[in-house]
Amino acid sequence: MAETAPQHLALPSGLLELCALLGAPRDSLRGPEPGAQKRGVHSPSSLDPEVLSIFVPPFVGREDGQPAGANCGTLSKTQRRSFRKKREKPKAEPGKGLTAGPQGLDADNVSVPNGVDLLALPQLCFPGGLCVASEPKEDYVHFLVLTDICGNRTYGVVARFYRPLHDEYCFYNGTPHWESSRPTGSAAGSFVPFAVCVVSRFPYYNALRDCLSCLLTHLKLCKDFEVDNHIKDFAAKLSLVPSPPPGPLHLVFNMKPLQIVFPSRADPESPLVDLDLHLPLLCFRPEKVLQVLTCLLTEQRLVFFSASWALLTLVAECFLAYLHPLQWQHTFVPILSGQMLDFVMAPTSFLMGCHVSHFEEVSKEADGLVLINIDSGSITYSSDDGLDVPDIPFLAAQTFIQRVQSLQLHHELDLAHLGTSTDLNDMRARRRAWQCRLNSHIQQLTLQLLVGIFREVKNHLNYEHRVFNSEEFLKSRAPGDQHFYKQVLDTYMFHSFLKARLSRRMDAFAQMDLSTQSEEDRINGMLLSPRRPTIEKMASRKPSPQHAARRRMVVSMPNLQDITLPEPPPRNSSLRKMEAAGCGGSSAVLSVSPATTHTFKIPEIHFPLVSQCVRAYYADCVALLSKAMGGLAPDNSVLLARYLYLRGLVHLMQGQQLDALLDFQSLYKTDLRIFPADLVRSTVQSLAGPVRAQAERVPELRRLISQVLDKPGEAPKADEHVKNFELPSKHMPLGDFVQRVQESGIVRDIHIIGRLFEALTVGQQKLIDPETFRDLYTCWKETEAEAQEVSLPASVMEHLDKNECVYKLSSSVKTNRGVGKIAMTQKRLFLLTEGRGYVEISTFRDMEQVRSTTVAVLFLRIPTLKIKVVSKKEVFEANLKTECDLWHLMVKEMWAGKKLADDHKDPQYIQQALTHALLMDAVVGTLQAPGAIYAASKLSYFDKMRNELPMAVPKTTSETLKHKINPSAGEAVSHAVEVLLYTPGRLDPAEKVGDAHPKLWCALHEGKVVVFDASSWTIHQHCVRVGTSKLNCMATVEQNQVWVGSEDSVIYIISIHSMSCNKQLTDHRASVTGLVVQDGPEAPSQVYSCSVDGTVLVWNVSTLRVTRRFQLPGGGGLSSISLHEGCLWCCTGSSIVVMDGSLRQELKVDENFTGKSTSFVAFQLVPEQGQLWAACSGYHDIYVWGLQDLAQPPGRIHLPDCSRINCMIRVKRQVWVGGTGPSQGQPKGKIYVVDVDRRVVEKELVAHVDTVKALCSAEDRYVLSGAGREEGKIAIWKVE
Repeated sequence: MAETAPQHLALPSGLLELCALLGAPRDSLRGPEPGAQKRGVHSPSSLDPEVLSIFVPPFVGREDGQPAGANCGTLSKTQRRSFRKKREKPKAEPGKGLTAGPQGLDADNVSVPNGVDLLALPQLCFPGGLCVASEPKEDYVHFLVLTDICGNRTYGVVARFYRPLHDEYCFYNGTPHWESSRPTGSAAGSFVPFAVCVVSRFPYYNALRDCLSCLLTHLKLCKDFEVDNHIKDFAAKLSLVPSPPPGPLHLVFNMKPLQIVFPSRADPESPLVDLDLHLPLLCFRPEKVLQVLTCLLTEQRLVFFSASWALLTLVAECFLAYLHPLQWQHTFVPILSGQMLDFVMAPTSFLMGCHVSHFEEVSKEADGLVLINIDSGSITYSSDDGLDVPDIPFLAAQTFIQRVQSLQLHHELDLAHLGTSTDLNDMRARRRAWQCRLNSHIQQLTLQLLVGIFREVKNHLNYEHRVFNSEEFLKSRAPGDQHFYKQVLDTYMFHSFLKARLSRRMDAFAQMDLSTQSEEDRINGMLLSPRRPTIEKMASRKPSPQHAARRRMVVSMPNLQDITLPEPPPRNSSLRKMEAAGCGGSSAVLSVSPATTHTFKIPEIHFPLVSQCVRAYYADCVALLSKAMGGLAPDNSVLLARYLYLRGLVHLMQGQQLDALLDFQSLYKTDLRIFPADLVRSTVQSLAGPVRAQAERVPELRRLISQVLDKPGEAPKADEHVKNFELPSKHMPLGDFVQRVQESGIVRDIHIIGRLFEALTVGQQKLIDPETFRDLYTCWKETEAEAQEVSLPASVMEHLDKNECVYKLSSSVKTNRGVGKIAMTQKRLFLLTEGRGYVEISTFRDMEQVRSTTVAVLFLRIPTLKIKVVSKKEVFEANLKTECDLWHLMVKEMWAGKKLADDHKDPQYIQQALTHALLMDAVVGTLQAPGAIYAASKLSYFDKMRNELPMAVPKTTSETLKHKINPSAGEAVSHAVEVLLYTPGRLDPAEKVGDAHPKLWCALHEGKVVVFDASSWTIHQHCVRVGTSKLNCMATVEQNQVWVGSEDSVIYIISIHSMSCNKQLTDHRASVTGLVVQDGPEAPSQVYSCSVDGTVLVWNVSTLRVTRRFQLPGGGGLSSISLHEGCLWCCTGSSIVVMDGSLRQELKVDENFTGKSTSFVAFQLVPEQGQLWAACSGYHDIYVWGLQDLAQPPGRIHLPDCSRINCMIRVKRQVWVGGTGPSQGQPKGKIYVVDVDRRVVEKELVAHVDTVKALCSAEDRYVLSGAGREEGKIAIWKVE
């Protein structure tokens, strides 16, 4: 690769972007009017403020060491007028000394950050105008939000203070100016307002307010000509404070007399919150808060009013924080000065704020505004007829109001039992801790509100084609809520929300949705059949502010003989104590104690601020960070990552680029979420030739450089488009039809859609016309809507299981058990009599025969459905007339599906049969032709399978098989199960009960890991993404981590608690093929990993460092490893090698198998017998060697009807072998259970339709097997 010239590195900036001093122009204060003097006021009219001095980092050049003040400038009125024009000139080089003479500094010598308009800044710093006062006034702080043309926001905190206007001199340009031409009249008793404005890229409202408060204590005591120097030193200090990375580490800075805390974001996806989120709850009733949120969600034109300039910004920012992770994407100007009021005439959505004195003027001048008075807590509209602003959905609103009423909003109540603190910083720390807890509660409440509003959006998404069916979503909403959703669905905010859902972004919304998901919703996520209201939901159809969660409080493995849904706990009726409610099992109210936070104290900054002092400051930072890291527990990787990040930043500021890159590279092993990819890339690109060569000699840096430079386009930009579902307008072949059906939400499985295509094109050209598709879609949706309206009496519901759904109702028919409607659920048929009584017809399991015949009634032959039930003599008869043939097809398909589900212990057969039956109904309703029944019969898939290919499950297989689950549920196609791992449950006080359940980890395609709750076999986590490559191996490490080896040569570390992958080990150079854990009581845990190139690495689990590294002789082909008696057994294609640091034994395949070319594919150590069991490609036997002497010829165990071996595991005194073999003339996935003592095959299990690719043991009670992509399911087997 050709070496590119190093690029200039833009160093990361600190907290400060700009600091400015603003006030009245000097000329305007020279000549007071005599009349004004007599009144004791310098000027009765408002003066025009201007920027007096600007301070922009860096304040010290890295080379020349000029003191702070290098980048400060003072602007006169003339310069201010032309400042915008002069900013377009080339900027001065940072760090060069600039002279500040008495006439002021030219503006184009100061590099002003983008987004800071110096023409508008004076108005924003003095939004109510600048007036000289006759008496001193209190200092006043308010807050700004500045937005550049690209929409990037910077944040300002403004502190206004007053100084007396003396006769002798006043301060300007940092130097005294003697006014010999001043009139003799005295100006005594006049006080001039000034403002200091700090601009930052981060919304540190509270922290910067505290900083400015400390500054003002110095400004009030200093001489006039010292003001600039004090502000300069203040700005220089802030410019050296780095911004903390996301996570639990906050920075503390001594500003004297206060200790200033700069909090971090909770995680990279969360906003930085440094304000009191309960302010709106103090100003507005909960109903009004909801009204404001509605206006924001529907993107109205909002104007806040208050007599307090500070509250305008703080309250507006609180409301925007309530929307997280939704984001306001329109104009946001929380403070408008009197000269900016015409901004409210803008025709687009906006959020603005102005002084309450302008309320009448704004309300009269502009129509269509939402006017929000913070001071009175009222909301009005500027239109005469009012705005069409809908209400928040009723249930979500009522729940939110109850939760808000449970909050403790007054700090004084928490202090009532405490003594008065005599330490100012201790008192502030208590207040900050209380506020942090309250903020956390409020964030949870508002997030739960959003989840309650938008949770069911996901039910109307098609992820494969990124389609949202808005029409069907609206139909599913309550009539009173539809107006709200119609407006919200058209907003930019909701469109961005949809993009995130379709990209499966695991943001705060998705996490809250998952954590509050009911057991029923989790089960529905595994179903292929269409959703209908369950009996339980029918029974609870009444307004309820809470939706009870259902969690199984078990840790051990389930009883697989009878897997049932858990009963919900009693609903918590009181919301007054949130923590108590959270402990009671309610998903509606969570225990939201904020995460533990830590602080790091920034060292003191010494003045004068010359380069030597700055270097000493950076050296102190590095020393303190290194000391803090040395004092951490080995497993505290979260805090270690934050220290590494900060030390890397400081190293960069010192010019120590390689040290910085090493710190950043260590983030792979500690917390990859905060890895600064762009900064690392620019740092690498800026390396000079010799430094780059030095970096290439360090293995860790060589890999890092390769990652950031050699593969810049490896991750293409994700597709973020969103389509709204539309009916087709042209004829569709099979491929287009599949896509359209998936987009419509009817069904996703491509095999079922193929059968539907055949049914709709019987005897026709293989194209679906738009009219047919429209009729199919209409018929399907009408059936869905009818099912939603089904209401059963309580006397009927008590006969049904709570998870049953009514999928089909016949018209009223005559039967031999009375007149009524036949109802079909996924489990049974029953008769709903005209008196609304319940008559059991039969469960599908108990059916013995289903026939369609005719019965003579007078002179007519009435089509009749007859059903014979096991153990019942009487045959059920129903005169279904024209519906008879359809019901005959549907019932037979359900009967066949239930038989297959029972035989294969796989509930998805009945779900697929149910989908077939409902599609039959839709096909008949669509075609409405004499051949419609014949067309629908093309969907009788399981019924034909049973009749044409009766394949009985072997008795041994049926007795051993307990259950089947599908990790590809909900996907369009199934995927191969590459690796399986079972992790036992453990009750950890720090975890939720759900996290303590045993789990089954299933590695699928492209780095996707699906996690099942092994106590109920429901999906716990739909997808944990670890890279994009094939996964080869998994291992449990120290009960709280899962290590995953990938084809991309990376070991990914997943936290079992958080279900996230934030760590990577990148020391391998080829595909990682094996992981084995060594737990020793006398030493830290070690993990051995191997890669296909023959490299074996030994990892210290606590430090994630490689402690040993060795290379197998002969190089590549290393596929798996195992530990036994301190020796490492390594399986390559050509041999099995035993090593203890050096080669001890080697079993070569070509010395034992000379007949044909072969290779080892799997091996298993049996220590109790002192044996090595191995399988070879092309051979259908297991070969057994003695561990003491591998040179002896092996024993042989024949596997009957085996054509291929893929894997094997040892369970108790058995070895389970997975592979492929013929069964009833068809190749099937097989498992052979071999007795270790007798070396005979005890069981031959027909496990899957496709080959067995993976095996794992669950507590030696069950064995789980994973199939290839044709089936893609997991079977659960009982161990005897």
